[in-house]
Amino acid sequence: MSLSFPAPGQLSRRAKAAVVVRLLLNEGADIPLEDLPEDLQSHLTKAMGKMRTVDRDTLSAVVSEFADEVERIGLRFPGGIAGALDALDGKINPQTAARLRKEAGIRQAGNPWARIRETGVEKLLPILKSERVEVSAVMMSKLEVKKAAALLSMLPGPQARQITYAVSLTGSVTPDAVERIGLSLAMQLSAKPLGAFDSDPVERVGAILNSSTSITRNDMLEGLDSADQGFANAVRNEIFTFANIPKRIAARDIPRVLREVDPADLLVTMAGAEAAGMKSTADFILENMSGRMATALREEMQETTPPKPADHDIAAANMIASIRKLEAEGEVVLLTDEPT
Repeated sequence: MSLSFPAPGQLSRRAKAAVVVRLLLNEGADIPLEDLPEDLQSHLTKAMGKMRTVDRDTLSAVVSEFADEVERIGLRFPGGIAGALDALDGKINPQTAARLRKEAGIRQAGNPWARIRETGVEKLLPILKSERVEVSAVMMSKLEVKKAAALLSMLPGPQARQITYAVSLTGSVTPDAVERIGLSLAMQLSAKPLGAFDSDPVERVGAILNSSTSITRNDMLEGLDSADQGFANAVRNEIFTFANIPKRIAARDIPRVLREVDPADLLVTMAGAEAAGMKSTADFILENMSGRMATALREEMQETTPPKPADHDIAAANMIASIRKLEAEGEVVLLTDEPT
C-alpha cells in the first residue's frame, strides 16, 4: 500500500506551523509554547492532531519557507503596551511601569505561580493567614515542599491542620481555577504601593546594625528603646549575629546549617568564640552536631592559633551570610527573639 503525502502548497499556515513545531520537538528543542495566547495554543494542537505523515520533500520545503520568513525579519517589536513594558523591564522607573500598567488595565505578564514561588515566606505568610482555607491549600500545593513546610510551621496549629486537610481535597480543582487563584494571589503581592526603598525601615535599620560593631549596636538599641520600644524590639528581631544563634536557630536545624557553612569559617568562628564572649553559642553548636563531628572540631580548635578579632568577625559574618541564604531559600526558619 502506498502512502499519500500532502504537497507543500496544500498545507495551511497552521499545518506548516505544526510541522515546524513537531520537527523542533523531535530535535529536543525547548519551545515555550505556554507563552503563546491560549487561542494559538489551541489552533496549534488541533492542527497537529489532524496531521498524519509528511514526506521528506514537503518537510524540506516547509522548513525552507520558514527559514526564509525568519531571515526576512529585520526587527520585531513586542505587541501592545504589555509587551513593551516587558521588553523595558528593569530599564525604566518601576513607578512609571506600575502606573502605565494600571492605566492600560493589564497585569504583570508571565506565570503568576512562578512569581509566587520566588516570593519569600515572610511575604507569603500574611496572605496565607488571611485567605480562605481552600485557597491556602492550593497555594501550599503549588509551592515547593520545603517552603510549604516552613509556612505551615509558622501558622497557628488549628489553621495549619485545616489547610493540611484541605490539600487532600484539591484533586478536583481545575487548571482554570488554579490559574485564577494564582492571579489573585499575585495581585495581592503587587498591591503594596511602590516606595522609595526596597525594604521597610525595620529591615534597613537591622541591616545597618548587623554590620556595626557590638558597642555601636548596643548604643543605638538603647537609644531606640527610649524613643520607640516597639520599633526597637522589631529591630532586635531583625538583627542576627553569631551570638544570636542559640535563640534564633532551632537545635534540630544546626546540622543543616553546618552543611552550608564553609568549614574554614566555622573553625575560625568557633576558635575565637570564647575570646569574643560567645562561648555559649559555640557550646550550643557543639552540643547539637554529631558526636564525631563535635570531637573532631574540638580537637581542631585546640590545635588552632587563636584568631585575631578582625579575622573572627569576618568568619562569623560569612557564617551568618550562609544562614541567611538558607533562610531566603526556605531551608531554615529563624525564630523570633522576643525580649523577656
